[in-house]
Amino acid sequence: MEVLNGRTKRHESGALLLMSRALALVLAIGACSLRLAGQGQAPQGNSATAVSAQTSPSHKPDPASVERGKTLFSSNCGFCHGANANGGETGPDLIRSLIVLDDDRGELIGAVVSNGRLDRGMPKFTFSDDQMSDLVTFLHNRVQAAAAFTQYQVLNIVTGDAKAGEAYFNGAGGCSACHSATGDLAHVGSKYKPVDLQQRIIMPRGEAGRRGPSQSDGSAIEARITLPSGESYEGHLTAIDDFSLTVVDAQGERRSFPRDGDTPRVELKDPLSKHIELVSKYTDSDIHNLTAYLVTLK
Repeated sequence: MEVLNGRTKRHESGALLLMSRALALVLAIGACSLRLAGQGQAPQGNSATAVSAQTSPSHKPDPASVERGKTLFSSNCGFCHGANANGGETGPDLIRSLIVLDDDRGELIGAVVSNGRLDRGMPKFTFSDDQMSDLVTFLHNRVQAAAAFTQYQVLNIVTGDAKAGEAYFNGAGGCSACHSATGDLAHVGSKYKPVDLQQRIIMPRGEAGRRGPSQSDGSAIEARITLPSGESYEGHLTAIDDFSLTVVDAQGERRSFPRDGDTPRVELKDPLSKHIELVSKYTDSDIHNLTAYLVTLK
């Protein structure tokens, strides 16, 4: 159980591995302890609500907006994050950023850009609503480009060494601590295609992980919220940022709580935390070998 102390803990062989992994490795930044530095006040003017619908990852971006956003990003953010948001000398790769991946219409990106992260050396930026929209569109487009592995023909991804994968499963990977080849993973090689097995290795939350932390397959992040009065609530986490969080309780009721630093006290329990921690540690060989091993579990 992880406790948030004033900060949000949030939350692809061949061409497939390279392209999918560019998206998946983002999870390493916060492991699943997703962090958004608390800044106290919500941004004014350049808020997420001011960002246009074209920034949603589900929309095809306007090329002109992407180009304007690239120019804006390069001149203002490129010195830290690289001109193409792939990371620079001091700033992380934003294509792997959970904030960017979980962002829908600029609500997360806008908050961080407008508030800055002064404790990490990131200043505040005052952009117009149109500029913020272009910036968000550019970042979403970079993520979409990295994730466009479906445009590539997959010939064979089972190229690893199954024996080495078994050794990793039972050894360095620590997989056998929670999983069993004769228990929960029995016949997994018959139930799923190799591509699906590999994708779950490098993208523990699957495609849905981009849309938020809540899942419907028993892997939901659980949250306990304790108010100053001592009253507490529990439920599946559906959204969280510096200013609020939302859960769905056992009765299906949705509850939202405002956040101010450490108040209320928030405890998160993520059943996929170990999987997500491994994403930053996998080598290409680990992924290929582990996939080859899981395929043998017929």
